[in-house]
Amino acid sequence: METRIRKLDYSRIDENIIQEAGQIIREGGLVAFPTETVYGLGGDALNPESSRKIYAAKGRPSDNPLIVHIAEKSDLYRIVREVPQKAEKLMEAFWPGPLTMIFFKNELVPEATTGGLGTVAVRMPSDRIAAAFIRAAGGFVAAPSANVSGRPSTTTAGHVEEDLSGRIEMILDGGQAVIGLESTIVDMSVEPPVILRPGAVTREMMEEQIGPLEVDKAIIAPDSGIKPKAPGMKYRHYAPRADLAVVEGQTEQVIAAINRMTEEKEAEGKRVGIIATDETASRYPKGLVFSLGARRHEEEIAMHLFEVLRDFDETDVDCIYSESFEEASIGPAIMNRLLKAAGHKVIHV
Repeated sequence: METRIRKLDYSRIDENIIQEAGQIIREGGLVAFPTETVYGLGGDALNPESSRKIYAAKGRPSDNPLIVHIAEKSDLYRIVREVPQKAEKLMEAFWPGPLTMIFFKNELVPEATTGGLGTVAVRMPSDRIAAAFIRAAGGFVAAPSANVSGRPSTTTAGHVEEDLSGRIEMILDGGQAVIGLESTIVDMSVEPPVILRPGAVTREMMEEQIGPLEVDKAIIAPDSGIKPKAPGMKYRHYAPRADLAVVEGQTEQVIAAINRMTEEKEAEGKRVGIIATDETASRYPKGLVFSLGARRHEEEIAMHLFEVLRDFDETDVDCIYSESFEEASIGPAIMNRLLKAAGHKVIHV
C-alpha cells in the first residue's frame, strides 16, 4: 500500500488532515502519529482486527500488550472495571502526560488489544496533535511505538517512514518528539502499585503523590519467560544492527576501557561506534563517536538516545560501546532502554 505522509503545524493544526487520519482508524486502518514521548502506531483499540494489523505491521509478538490512548479522562471509566484512589491522584498530577497506568479491563476492550490479558494499559498524551487525532479516531487508539519490533523506537516521522512505509496508511508528521523515551508504566491493578517501565514520570515524582511503589525486577534484569503485562518487558527492544555493549564504572575507567577495546577491535579490522556525551566525546581519539548531549541535561540525552541508535544503523560499524547513565531523575529510564538495546550485555570496569 502507499503510505501517505501529512505534515502538521502545532501553531495551526489542519483539521482536514486530522479528520482524514481519524477516518482511517474508524475504517480499520493504521496511522502513525506523534506524541510527546515517541511516535505511536495507532489503530482502533476496540476493534480486534485493528490490533492484529498493528502486530503484523510491526512484526510484534501478539502477547505483547498494546497501550490504549485516550484524549479525555472521562473515557478511562468507559473501558476499565475500577479506578483506584491512588490512580485518581496520579491522573490529577500527571495526565495528560507521559504516564501509562494498568487497570482491570471491562468487556469493551478486546483481548486482541491486551495481549490476552484481563488488564489494559491506558495513557492520555499531552501532545496536541495526538489528542486531536485520538478524538477524531473515536476516542480509543491502541498504539505501540511506531517502529519494526526490536528496532529503536521512532522519534521523527522520517524514522517511522524508514520502518513502516508501505505497511500503514498514513504518517502524521509533527516533528521531533520532545521527550524521546516511551512513557512510564505503573501497574495499578496491584497493591502497592508496581513500576513496569521507567520514564519521564519518575518513581520519586509518583511516590510524592501516592506513597511507596515497587519496581518490577524485569526493569533491570534480563528478559524472563513470563507473559509480559506491559510493552517492553519480555522481548529485546531498541536494538541497533551492530552489537552494543554498555560499559559501567567510574568515568575515567570507562573512557580508558572503551579506548582500549576500540583499539583492539580496529586491530582486528572492525569498525567501532562509541556513544558518549559532550563532556567526554573528545577523549575518544578512535572510533566513530556520537554524543547524546550534555550529561548534566538528562532530558537532552533521553531525547537523542533512539536517534543516535538509528544513526549508527546508517553507518557500517560492527560494534558499539556506550557509556552508562546512572544519574537520578530519568537516568534509570535511559539505562533501561540501553540495557534492552544491548541485550543486557554489560562490561564492568
